[in-house]
Amino acid sequence: MTRKLLFLVSCCLFSSGFILAQKKAADPVLFTYGGKPVGKAEFLRMYTKNINNQKPDYSEAALREYLTLYSRFKMKVSEAESKQMDTLSGIQSELGTYKKQLAKTYLTDKEVTDNLVKEAYNRMKKDIRVSHILINTPRNSDDTMAAYRKIDSLYKAIQSGADFSNIAKAVSDDKPSGALGGDLGFMTALQYVYPFESEAYNLAIGSISKPVRTIFGYHIIKKTEERPARGEIQVSQIMVGVQKSQGEEGAKAAKTKIDSLYSVLKKGNVKFETIVEKYSDDKFSKNAQGALPTFGVGQMVPTFEDAAFALKNPGDISAPILTEFGYHIIKLTKKTPLRPFDSVKTDITKRVEKDGRIDIARQLYTNKIKVKVGYKEYPDALTELINAIPDSSLRNGGFQGSNFKQYRKNLFEMSGTVFNQADFANYIETYTHGRIYGQKESTLRSLFKNYTDKALYDYQENQLIDENEEYRNLLTEYRDGIMLFELTDKSVWSRASSDTIGLDAYYQQHKSKYMWQPAIKGQIYRAQDEEYIKRVVKALNNPELKTPEEVAKDANGDGAQNKVVFETGKFEKTRFPAGTKLIAGKYSPYYKNEDGSYTLVNVVEVYDQPTQKTLSEARGYVISEYQEYLEKQWISDLEAKYPVTINEATLKAMVKK
Repeated sequence: MTRKLLFLVSCCLFSSGFILAQKKAADPVLFTYGGKPVGKAEFLRMYTKNINNQKPDYSEAALREYLTLYSRFKMKVSEAESKQMDTLSGIQSELGTYKKQLAKTYLTDKEVTDNLVKEAYNRMKKDIRVSHILINTPRNSDDTMAAYRKIDSLYKAIQSGADFSNIAKAVSDDKPSGALGGDLGFMTALQYVYPFESEAYNLAIGSISKPVRTIFGYHIIKKTEERPARGEIQVSQIMVGVQKSQGEEGAKAAKTKIDSLYSVLKKGNVKFETIVEKYSDDKFSKNAQGALPTFGVGQMVPTFEDAAFALKNPGDISAPILTEFGYHIIKLTKKTPLRPFDSVKTDITKRVEKDGRIDIARQLYTNKIKVKVGYKEYPDALTELINAIPDSSLRNGGFQGSNFKQYRKNLFEMSGTVFNQADFANYIETYTHGRIYGQKESTLRSLFKNYTDKALYDYQENQLIDENEEYRNLLTEYRDGIMLFELTDKSVWSRASSDTIGLDAYYQQHKSKYMWQPAIKGQIYRAQDEEYIKRVVKALNNPELKTPEEVAKDANGDGAQNKVVFETGKFEKTRFPAGTKLIAGKYSPYYKNEDGSYTLVNVVEVYDQPTQKTLSEARGYVISEYQEYLEKQWISDLEAKYPVTINEATLKAMVKK
């Protein structure tokens, strides 16, 4: 996490609503800072938000401690406002971007969204198996009648007794499932587009749907099975690939190898992970001891999925199974049943908001806004403009909105504001850069819907600050956070690095803190294994190699990279294992590290007594401590500028034992 992101997160735990916040009536003042009041309700809202869902501590000591922190935060916000930090172009730009992103969360029908989340969770309780026949619709065209007539004729044929599986094999445009008679295997919610999912879940077992339209085309869906949800599973595998180029001999060789490995595992003399490391052909899981990412229904080929879920207890191992990728032996790590709704609600909500079904909530919200703002549309004026736009200008990229400035009829109006034909023509140019693809009529009408929705959403976005307290608070928190980041950077962080005179003065006053403990000067060589550390020893004994760079290069050998690395400088003796022989002008015996690598120290000088670090040597420590000093000084100045007065009666009334 970057310093800025971490800073913004912490600020969001403190921030309250500056001029955007609307004071609630009769909120007693808890404290003032520089004469500015802070109410009890504001303080408690931030106090309870800042404890990460733990039980609030309402003891007097805890409340006073947080009051100190919060009052300092309020002082910094006031200081940033006094310096007009919120008018900086960078802050304005960042706040504007955040405002747009945040508003999207609130510009939907929350009740509908909640229902969609609950619907998805309820569907997750069952896995369903479906087959389908797909007839694609042509891209960038409104002419879907040919596809519809074809799917309709297939539906009527099935209704008259034709075999679903045979038709899928013969004509389905989904070739992989078509080869299996249309079988898609088991599925769960949020894996397929919403219209397909809804139709599939609403079917009875064995029944067939009427043609269903999705973005891919028209489908006929058949539901063949359902079962309680399997949940999720994590497994490891040993895989032996089948060399298809070797034909039957390759398949036999792979089968012989996997059976041999399975026999070894059954005897229990060799660990599963050892066999993975030596023999598994799956390069993606091999380096993770065979471990695969957690998966659920429909995410693996059915044969693999069924074999994995058939395992009962962690550590159980399957007999070899064959998939299109080769032979597998599967070891169960853990099974996770569908978790309770409250524990997965946030995750499902995020997935729903990225899924096409959220359009339902957005459209209902749009309809509510239309009623609220008195939206009125003039379709004849839209048709007139569309007819006046030459198709050729849109095809060759030559469309210009200014060519239609004489078209002034109203297209729609809302809250006393009217939008005319010329306005929309300019929007077309801006949005499409003068060129469209697809059929003119439908594309322009789709653009018109985008245009009206944008106008409605822009209007409502500006109303959110006044109408939605949660949105207002979050926006304020972010605004305060980015302001304070800039102010703290100027007052503390960057100043500590750039104020060379102040940094040197601080170092001189505290230089006794920055000492080298007994140390050596020289080079530390680190080698990948013992073979390469022996090469270092040989190179150090070669009088023709004068520099550490030459030693490392010689030890690495031709074509090798980073088998041997080194660092040069002054190093405290505590860095090395106790008993390491460190003699000036000699190199130490090499030693083995915990990770299997080896280290050798080439000693140039030895310092048996503590020595003073220069500012350059101690710079990182000095800057860090100088920052702490500057921040304490800054807070002291702020507390003098914004003295705090506590309403003791209000504070004591908040105390609970």
